[in-house]
Amino acid sequence: MKKTTLFKACTLAVAMAAASASHAGSLTIASPQDPGSWDPIDTFLVNWASVGTNIFDGLTYRGPDLELVPGLAISWEELDDGKRIRFTLREGVVFHNGEPFDAEAVKFTFDRLLGDEGARGPQRSNYTAISHVTVVDDYTVDFFLYQPDPVLLTKLAAYGAMIVPPGYIEEHGEEYFDTHPVGTGPFKVVEYTPRSDVKLEAFAEHWGGAPKLDSVTYRFISEPSTAVAELQAGRVDIVLPPTVPIGMIDSINAHPNAEVVSVASPTVEAMRFNTQSGITADERVRQAIIMAVDRQAIVDSILAGEASVIASFQGEQSFGFDASLEPYPFDPQRAQELLAEAGVEPGTELQIDIRGNDATFAEVAQVVAAYLQGVGLNASIQPYETNVLLNDIIPAGRTGAMFQQKWGGWTFDFDNTAYLMYHSGERWNPYDSDATLDEMLDAQRSITDRAERETLLQFVARYTKERALEMPLYSLNALYGVGRRVENFEPAPDNRIRLTDVDVTE
Repeated sequence: MKKTTLFKACTLAVAMAAASASHAGSLTIASPQDPGSWDPIDTFLVNWASVGTNIFDGLTYRGPDLELVPGLAISWEELDDGKRIRFTLREGVVFHNGEPFDAEAVKFTFDRLLGDEGARGPQRSNYTAISHVTVVDDYTVDFFLYQPDPVLLTKLAAYGAMIVPPGYIEEHGEEYFDTHPVGTGPFKVVEYTPRSDVKLEAFAEHWGGAPKLDSVTYRFISEPSTAVAELQAGRVDIVLPPTVPIGMIDSINAHPNAEVVSVASPTVEAMRFNTQSGITADERVRQAIIMAVDRQAIVDSILAGEASVIASFQGEQSFGFDASLEPYPFDPQRAQELLAEAGVEPGTELQIDIRGNDATFAEVAQVVAAYLQGVGLNASIQPYETNVLLNDIIPAGRTGAMFQQKWGGWTFDFDNTAYLMYHSGERWNPYDSDATLDEMLDAQRSITDRAERETLLQFVARYTKERALEMPLYSLNALYGVGRRVENFEPAPDNRIRLTDVDVTE
């Protein structure tokens, strides 16, 4: 197994400009969303990961360089033809409440994830290959798998696989843990005010060494212009993606206290379809809608080149990406022909649901609506508070004909997107059920031959493109607004920023 240093520093900004409202050793970060729960099994949000990566550790760790390295496990060994993995655990690690980390904590974490508690959250389907976890000794565990999972070690580095403290949860209960999280990470939560902020302090006993910062505050600022103004005023040090509007990049870079840092990202944007009812239940209509929109023009005119058009719901960094797969062409004449074939009358109305705090996508949606007007469809745009759209509207199948879907693709593997978006019964697939697609998605999860698995994932992408299950829009760069007093900040493609080595100048 390849060994590497867990934490790497990369000096990004070294200018000496003090922020008037900040103190040495303290960092303030603007995040666009309060996840609502800090329990790792209750979330799928990249804005949870931006904070949670500092509170919790997984058995493995993957940083901004995308290299998988040891975390709470110092080594692992595949046994029984890949159907058992033995992890040797790191000794001397403690949770923030002083509870020791050991094999029982790992077993408790995965019993919980795979049990009734995990069934109520969105994460369990990522870990269905795991049958059970057994304790070998205090610092050794065996993971028994139903079938080999070529992406499992990466999945263990984030979200639902973050190790949690059994004694603390058993004493205080699940609901308390949602708002008073305890992990083994480099920072501990000291105060959480819902919809306002969460305050962290450095955990000096962290196994990777004490952070350079004394404290970090994440402020939940949903309005992009407010977040940018706070950055320029020095009251915020970092603004997380996707907050920074494309149109404000130049003004931020021109400001003496801040700059925009852009990094290639697995994040993709699409407008997905209600394939169950209404005009978009017809495949011809879905294809027509896609061909009615000039997506390259959107990238050029609205996104200032900070994105690239995609043919399937994944970007170039995704395993399973097929460079030969061409997007549907911009062809409004053919779009009108398909709408006529499907019997869609000119002036037919449809609704597009979007996240209300996403200023850039709101502009994109307006342009999409204008293109649809050009082929005879009257599109209205319905904004929702982000948590309402993601937790109530989409999973319940209560969207309009089209709805915004932004996906982080944090495993850099198409499985993480395709399975959750297309498999029958999944949270993000409220409308469609396709036995052929289910069979392919299930089959690829157990294929260990990379070339064979890549071919199948590419076929999944072609199949879903032909069925026009969404209008793939673009893969978007991650844009961070960074104050010039911030040192050693390494922007993460997937928002999972680790702040151990970050520092600030006075």
